[in-house]
Order: sequence, then C-alpha cells, then structure tokens
Amino acid sequence: MSSETLVYIIISGIAALLIAGFQYYKNKKGMSKLNMLFLFLRFTTIFSILLLLINPKFEQVVLSVEKPNLVIAIDNSASVEYLGHDEEVKTLFNQIKNNSKLSDKFNLSVYNFGNRLNPSDSLSFNEKETNISNVFSQLSEIYKQSTAPTILITDGNQTYGNNYEFDYMNYKQPIYPVVLGDTITYTDLKIQQLNVNKYAYLKNKFPVETILVYNGNGSVKSDFSVTRGSAVVYSETVNFSKENNSKIIKFTLPANQVGVQAYNATLKSLDSEKNKINNSKNFAVEVIDQKTKVAIVSDIVHPDLGALKKSIESNEQRSVSLFNPNSILDEINDFQLIILYQPNTKFKELIEQLDAENKNRFVIVGPKTDIEFLNNITKSYEFEITYNTEDYQAVLDKNYTPFLVDDISFETFPPLHSYYSSLITLVPFETILQKNLNGIDVGEPLLGTFETQGRREALLLGENIWQWRAQSYVESKSFNGFDNFFNKLIQYLASNKLKSRLNVDYQSFYNGSGGVIITAEYFDKNYVFDERETLNITVINKESNESKTFPLILKGNNYEVNLSSLPPSEYTFTVEAEEANISKSGSFTILEYNVEQQFLNADVTKLQNLATNSSGKAYFIADTNDLVNDLLSDSRYSAIQKSHKNSLPLIDWKYLLIIIALSLSAEWFLRKYNGLI
Repeated sequence: MSSETLVYIIISGIAALLIAGFQYYKNKKGMSKLNMLFLFLRFTTIFSILLLLINPKFEQVVLSVEKPNLVIAIDNSASVEYLGHDEEVKTLFNQIKNNSKLSDKFNLSVYNFGNRLNPSDSLSFNEKETNISNVFSQLSEIYKQSTAPTILITDGNQTYGNNYEFDYMNYKQPIYPVVLGDTITYTDLKIQQLNVNKYAYLKNKFPVETILVYNGNGSVKSDFSVTRGSAVVYSETVNFSKENNSKIIKFTLPANQVGVQAYNATLKSLDSEKNKINNSKNFAVEVIDQKTKVAIVSDIVHPDLGALKKSIESNEQRSVSLFNPNSILDEINDFQLIILYQPNTKFKELIEQLDAENKNRFVIVGPKTDIEFLNNITKSYEFEITYNTEDYQAVLDKNYTPFLVDDISFETFPPLHSYYSSLITLVPFETILQKNLNGIDVGEPLLGTFETQGRREALLLGENIWQWRAQSYVESKSFNGFDNFFNKLIQYLASNKLKSRLNVDYQSFYNGSGGVIITAEYFDKNYVFDERETLNITVINKESNESKTFPLILKGNNYEVNLSSLPPSEYTFTVEAEEANISKSGSFTILEYNVEQQFLNADVTKLQNLATNSSGKAYFIADTNDLVNDLLSDSRYSAIQKSHKNSLPLIDWKYLLIIIALSLSAEWFLRKYNGLI
C-alpha cells in the first residue's frame, strides 16, 4: 500500500469521526451511552463507504510447492506379450504407481503407446505397430516448459517411424528405459526383408528379392520356398554358418492372371528356434493388363519437368517420356495423356493434331507461355492479356466433383508464378484450386478441369510446381502426399469415364499390420459435395461368406471408414448412399502379417544408447528397485517452492459491504426502538 493511500485513509477516518460527532455529540455532560453507540455505528458506516471510494489495494504473498513430473510411458504393442513380458509390465507399473515415496516427490503421468501416444494406464498389448520416436515428439509438446524425467517401459523394437535413438533430441528430458528382455542370443532363421513391386504386367515376369538371415554358431541347412495357394512356384536350398550368416535370393515369378495375386515366402525353421513366426512372409502383387504412358512436351528447360516426371512415375503403372513440340508429332497415339508445358507457337501443329485426334491433355501456363497463341488456338478458354506477372498461393475448392481430392495443406505451399490475368472459360469449368493473393481470395481458378466433346483437359495457371513437391516432403518427410494428389489428376485425365456422384478411394491390398482405410466422396445432383448423405459399406469375406456393414464417418471433405478390425482374407465390398440409392463396388485383400511378432528379443543396445545420450540410465526389468532409488535420490528432481504476489483491491472484500449493511441496520433498529424515528 502506498503512503499516499495511507494518508487518504487517515483523512477518511477523521472525516467520518467529525461527521458522526456532528450528528450525535450534543455536549460532553449529556452524552449518553446510546448516543455514543449511535456515533460509533455512524462512524463505521461512513468510514467504510469512504474506504470503498478510496479502494486501497493489499498485497498477499501465496506460497506453493511445485513437484517435478514423472512420466511413465508403457509399450502397449503386441511384441511385449509375444516375448512374454506382459505380466511383468503390469506388476512393474503397479509397483511404481503405488510407491508412496514416488507419489510424494513427483506428479505421476501415465501413458501407453503403440503407433500413437495415449494418456491412459489401461494395457491390452494388442497394438499392431510401435512408434517410439512419436512418443518423444508428443511428449516434447506436453512438457516443453517443465522438468519431466521419463520412464520408458519397452522392448525397444520399433516398427514404424524415425530412429528413436537419434530422434529424441527435441525432448529435453532424461530418459530411463526399462528393458523388457535380455541380451541372450538365440539360434534363429528369419526372412529379414522381402522386396517386390506392387504392380506387375500381364504375361510378364516380376522380380522378387529376399534377404535371409541366420543367428547362431553352427552350420545349418534349410529350404526356402514361395507358394501361391497350394502350388510351389519357387524353391531353393540354402546353407548358413556363423561366418556366412546372410543370403540374398533374387528370382522372378510369372504374372499370368489379372488382379491381386497373394504369395507366401517360407524359410523352413530349425527345431531349436524360439521364434518361428519370422520364418514366413506374405506378399502380394497386383497384375494389370496395361501401363499408362504420359508424354511431357516442353520447349524450355525447367525444374518442373523433372518434378512432374518423378511424381507421375512414383506410380509404377505409369511411365513418362519427355519431348520437344516437333519430336512427338509421329508418336502422340502411343500416349494416353499429353502434358503441354508452357506452350508457344512451336506447339501449333501438335495442338492441331491433338484436336483432330480429340485426345486428352494437361496444359500448364506460366510466364514463358505465349498467351496470344493460346487465345488464338483454343476454343475452350481465353485470357485477358496484361503481360504482368504475380505469385499466387492455392486454396482447395471442396466442391470439386470429378474425383476425390485430399487436402494436403495447399495453403502452406509456396506460391506459383503466373500471368496477372483473368481466365475466361467458354465451357463448364470445375475448379480444384483457387488463386489466393496475399491472403485474399482472387475468385479465379489456379487449377481446374473440364470435359468437352468427349475429351478431358486440365489447366494449371502457374510454374514452379516443383516447389510444391519439395514442400510436401518438408512437411511430412515424404513425397507421397503430393504424388498421390497429382497421380489422381493424371488418372482422371488419362481416362474417359463419365464422372460419378459417388467416388470411392481404396487400395487393392493392405498389409495386415497397417490401417485398412477406405474413403468416399458423395455429390448431389448439382455435383456439390453433400455432407448430409448417409453412406454405408457392406464387406463380404470371400472365404467365409460372412457379411458386415459399417457406416462411413464424415471427416473433412470426404467420408471414411476404418476396417482394421477385419481378419486377413479376400473381400468384396459395396459402398451405398442410402437416400440417393447409388452404390459403388470393389474388392481388396488384407495380407496376414504381424510385424510385432517378428522380434526375438529386446533391442538392448539402442535403449542403452538412448539412456546415455539423454542423461538417463537403462535398467532391466529385474532391477527396477534401483530405478526407484535413483529417482528418489537424484538432486535434479527436487520440488520448487514458488511465491506469487497477489494485489487484492478492497472493493473485492465482501465483508466490508456486510459491515456497512449491519451498521446501518443496527442504527435504524435502535433509533426505531427508542422512538427516535
């Protein structure tokens, strides 16, 4: 409280006393006890009111003790149960949770993890994937500003994500791994890796590469074979020793039937092996009867050309060839799609030939495009010619109907460089991406498609799309997002199928350890995305003829269903829109493979390195008493006493109002009782 406020309070007390005295102090001899009581009550009332007007502030110091956090992250994946440590983990967790000394010193926070981190102490050990690096990524966001030593209870076997031994760097906390396993080396034969293309072409042969590994001291002999159904399609005898403990087998298999063909690779197990599940792997190849050929035609050299080629050829069903405008004239019928990159007058004969053949095309317009030439030769659109250029960012138009478009955060991609001009469309035009200039919607398309006279055409108004592919990798550590988007556009342009109100996106086969996700998109009669429709999918198991129906959930600008609960088998499915009575059918195969059952013991070395590098310490599960003692005695994890100084204004003190009310009420009652009113 300041000295100035204190002076005001003293003056208020004197003023209140003078006013009360003026009203009730008659003369010293005649001052009765009743008048003295009235004087006191009136003084209290006036002084309290003046205090409220002054509203002095009082400082209050609040002391609090802040305990450090203790994070317990428990591996909930199937490998823990498969290696026989599930009951030990539950016992260890109960010991830590019920330890009163730890609870007194730390705030305990419990999580379990598989592919994701979950704030829960419920353990089922049925997660099909393990992503330890993601654990540290999420915990670093939660405990960014506080001390949180972390007990990591795991076997260290990661099946998904970045290498956690080095990816923990952003998590600035000591890590104490509890290793679920031992360092004993068991005799084991396994198929370490099997490499095969997802697609093969009918009446061709596709290559298969297998890496076989042996752990042991003696010499052993085994048989490697590949079967399709009950038929053996390849076999070979293999020999291993302590010195020659790995073997790479390369062979080819025929593709004689269209569709998904499932195979099983088996390395005959030894009688002494502890883990025999890793002796076999299932794989599948989708056999197709044609390959889409795409031509990119350009008169200039630009990084976009290489990015387009890599993106399109990321789908093994497609091949790309580069041409100049004159060299392709005799070969246009060899391609299902022609991409015209920044055309100029040299493209005149090619475009005339494409018009004569009524072939699909994809035109990319940039600052090096001859706009006057395009206006003269095309009949579907024209440009207002300004010759000024601008950089435009992209925004997804969710009402695009011809095919399903995933939002890959287009608004975060670098802007494309193009002419500052308006596009005048002379045919019905559907926009995929809209132009955005400095955060303002320009109302102009950046990328769109149209169909006219039985052919399809796409128009992209900007160069430097190679930066989009690079940004996609920066954001997701993968080119898949951009490549999938671009390949959907290529697939649409390379086909002449009529657009549908119901589009379904799915894979022909799924790995049994991954998610089985099917997405769909539904449009009303005006081809506007309709989020009011009810979509259901009916799945039929080809082997058992068992039928199940699941609802598709609206998620963003599409509908989605997760069928990961289905067992490995071949399935047919039908997605149906209830109100519109529209349906789409297809088939897929779920491969039988559990990556969590491929491990023989814990990854002790990696966990020990993780502990050392993070200033923690690794423990085996039998030594957890040492872990508790070390945490209790570590001086880094001491409670911190903090003081908070609060400024409390008197007007918030409700008791002062009560005093005013009581003093006024008492004065009135006494005056009334004594007949003074």
